[in-house]
Amino acid sequence: MKNLLLQIFTWWNGQTLGTRFATWRFGKRVGEDEFGNVYYEGGMSSYGLPKRWVIYKGYAEASAIPPGWHGWMHHRTDVPPSQESYAAKDWQKTHRPNLTGSPQAYRPPGSLAVSGERPRVTGDYDAWTPGN
Repeated sequence: MKNLLLQIFTWWNGQTLGTRFATWRFGKRVGEDEFGNVYYEGGMSSYGLPKRWVIYKGYAEASAIPPGWHGWMHHRTDVPPSQESYAAKDWQKTHRPNLTGSPQAYRPPGSLAVSGERPRVTGDYDAWTPGN
């Protein structure tokens, strides 16, 4: 019952009822990533490419799509990672959630959210003043 209410009244928890219906009607399951997000394909877009979408496990966080699936979602490749032996490159970082707005967000010294004083600007910068 809780999941049904979440699907009716929220869009950030997995999927809405409209997405569930469209996925049931038109979607073909393509695969699932290590985070539990499920990827679908179905129908054609107005520019002639197949429509692709993801149903997130938990909160809808676009940065939670791994690099291989990101390339597939944006039509950079036609072969999804579930159908090939995709391995992330050594320079690709693992996912970290977006911490903006949370207590773990980065707050530089001197910002309004933390105490302390902003470091003095050094270097060759001179502030502009009118009349100079």
